[in-house]
Amino acid sequence: MSAAAPSGSASSIVADTAAGYHLLRIDGYSLTKGTPTGTALTSSPFTVAGHRWAITYYPNGNCAKTADHVSLYLLLLPDEKTNTTKGVKVQARFQFRFAGRVTKQSSQALGEVKIFGDEGSWTWGYRKFIKRADFEKSKDLRDDSFTVRCDIVVVREIRAEKTTEVRPANAKAFVSVPASDMGQQLGDLLASEKGADVVFQVGAETFAAHRCVLAARSPVFAAELYGPMKEGDAARGVVRVEDVDAHVFGQLLRFVYTDSLPETEEEVTCQHLLVAADRYDLHRLKLICEERLCRSIGVDTVWNILALADQHHCDGLKKACFQFLGSPVNLSAVVAADGLEHLSRSCPCLMKELLAVLALPRGDA
Repeated sequence: MSAAAPSGSASSIVADTAAGYHLLRIDGYSLTKGTPTGTALTSSPFTVAGHRWAITYYPNGNCAKTADHVSLYLLLLPDEKTNTTKGVKVQARFQFRFAGRVTKQSSQALGEVKIFGDEGSWTWGYRKFIKRADFEKSKDLRDDSFTVRCDIVVVREIRAEKTTEVRPANAKAFVSVPASDMGQQLGDLLASEKGADVVFQVGAETFAAHRCVLAARSPVFAAELYGPMKEGDAARGVVRVEDVDAHVFGQLLRFVYTDSLPETEEEVTCQHLLVAADRYDLHRLKLICEERLCRSIGVDTVWNILALADQHHCDGLKKACFQFLGSPVNLSAVVAADGLEHLSRSCPCLMKELLAVLALPRGDA
């Protein structure tokens, strides 16, 4: 007589979080350098996850050992209603970055959890955020001004989720089905060039590929290789590609075969890939590039990205740019960097659309 299958159950512990950020702009940096070492300049209060915070900026470091650095700290303020700090305890991750360098990051990238309040310190930060001599030579300082962004993730509650029933082990299938590796196999086919029947000449580089794969994935490739758009060179197996960088074209081919794009691609490559994806009607690749560029929007990049989004009909990316510029702090920083003047010269119609969006009540854009 066989033994009865053991019963099982499962539960989970979930950390509920809330995130936010604050932009602190320093105008007249050279004048703030007269502040004595150990003396802070404090931002206006702001709220994240129901708690009031402020940023303390030490132009000449927070102590003698850091006098040649800029120091930045995040400060938890007393409750506005009770004006007391008694019994307050907040767990949070945070990070300071220059606003022009902002990209999307996970909450783990914000550093370890710090305890603010009665059981920890009321302020945490970076004693040596950046060496002053290096900062003054960097592109982060423009017209004697710079903007710092502080990202904060607050742990609001840690709770146990409801227990659920788990099927007995012997109720599961005895066959393990692996994840699909078709993308890997097709990527290997592209790399091996086995059975390739068309060659693309891109600048000084060549790429061997398979007509049937390209035609199945892209209507533009289908027309160029099989349809009325087929040219003499294509019929002979050689296609010359103009106005596309060889690295970009290689990544585009890799996506056609594997339906994936490396996370390491830089912002500029994503911009060129978006243009190439639009050209070859690869809608999913275009959306992937569009989503990644949304993470790259910053003071130094927003105008180029906005013009690209408008030219290639990327509505989501365009809205993300408008939302970024809807912040008075962001808009002021961009204006200071001559971005507004550049847009008005290069894209006057887009400039009119931006002004119309900024004129709408917040939340209607």
